[in-house]
Amino acid sequence: MVGAYARVVENQPLPHSSPRTAAFFDLDKTVIAKSSALTFSKSFYQGGLINRRAVLRTAYTQFIFLAGGADHDQMERMREYLSALCKGWNVRQVREIVAEALHDLIDPIIYDEAASLIEAHHTAGRDVVIVSSSGAEVVEPIGEMLGADRVVATRMVVGEDGCFTGEIEYYAYGPTKAEAVRELAESEGYDLARCYAYSDSITDVPMLEAVGHPHAVNPDRALRREAVAREWPVLVFSKPVRLKQRLPGFSVPARPALVAAAAVGAAAVTAGLVWYASRRRAAATLASA
Repeated sequence: MVGAYARVVENQPLPHSSPRTAAFFDLDKTVIAKSSALTFSKSFYQGGLINRRAVLRTAYTQFIFLAGGADHDQMERMREYLSALCKGWNVRQVREIVAEALHDLIDPIIYDEAASLIEAHHTAGRDVVIVSSSGAEVVEPIGEMLGADRVVATRMVVGEDGCFTGEIEYYAYGPTKAEAVRELAESEGYDLARCYAYSDSITDVPMLEAVGHPHAVNPDRALRREAVAREWPVLVFSKPVRLKQRLPGFSVPARPALVAAAAVGAAAVTAGLVWYASRRRAAATLASA
């Protein structure tokens, strides 16, 4: 299953620890401060894909998501709403809109602490895998920008006309995330007992359970209770920072290059300078390795 959905991001090869290990990151409210899928609603409106009413509804959904997270029932309602909303959208147009707006919308909401951890895991020779319930057309370019090695994301069915049918081919959610992690471990040779996982949501407990080093990041109330009961580390990420601020020499590619990158999944390494405080937090987190 995972072979069809875990997209490889073609970063420069890095030395691997032996045995191989990986760090699995949820995306929304773990690596970035908002919902990745809902963040593009204004851009989709400007591109003619949704109307003003849908923009307002997605804004409200984003507010609810940020205020208290999303439990299983809320995630199901969000899935049904978004899959119905994108029915008939041209996939190529969606990728172009995401590529054009990516750095303006996502770059400012990447947690500095998460970027530091990603860099620290790479330095330690671990693969970095983004595992998200959001759609692949959104998650893959974000994974590219973050320098992730692989991405597991929800995939919609695409019709012969190149448009979404409104049906879901693969839903990266709950137990399915854990299945993806285990199958990747088998295919890539990861030692899950030495792997790491990070998430903010109680719905990701199966993924967190699958690894030897689970971490709750900005956890919702249910996950916080679970983390305390299981003595899992609880991390607080609160400092979004632009990649340009972390690495002044970082430059945004021209629009055609971004469109091509989103279409074929090619990636650029976005390693950055680590602020002293962030490096200390990352070092403390990895001290048990």
